[in-house]
Amino acid sequence: MTTGGMVTELDKGDILGPVEYTLSPFVVREYCHAVELGHDCFQGNIGDLVMPSTLIHLDKLRLYTHACPGGTGPTARIHFEFDAELFAPIRVGDNLVVKGEITDRYLKKGRDYVVLVMELRKAETSGLLIRYTDHVILAYSEA
Repeated sequence: MTTGGMVTELDKGDILGPVEYTLSPFVVREYCHAVELGHDCFQGNIGDLVMPSTLIHLDKLRLYTHACPGGTGPTARIHFEFDAELFAPIRVGDNLVVKGEITDRYLKKGRDYVVLVMELRKAETSGLLIRYTDHVILAYSEA
């Protein structure tokens, strides 16, 4: 297990988290504004706001910050593919817990890949809200 170092050191079997937090209206509104989601459920009345499934990208950064205090490492990550399965709505004010596991790390054509599977749950009920699979290139050949 390489958690505690840098993101580029993550390896198969590493567990990230759990990290608990409360979803704020500020985060939902700012993220949705940045990605041009202007629907009322994202920008309307604070009590009616829901989290878009792609906002789980922020949870990935929470996990990286928590598990890898050494930072990103010597190379930039390239996020190239993800899959998000949404099982239930996530509302502003919900207490959430996110946890991740590195399920694969492999080398292909001079590039170092890692696969992170995350689950976002309600803190009170442990009900699964989102399952997210993220494919990232951690390092690549400069040749």
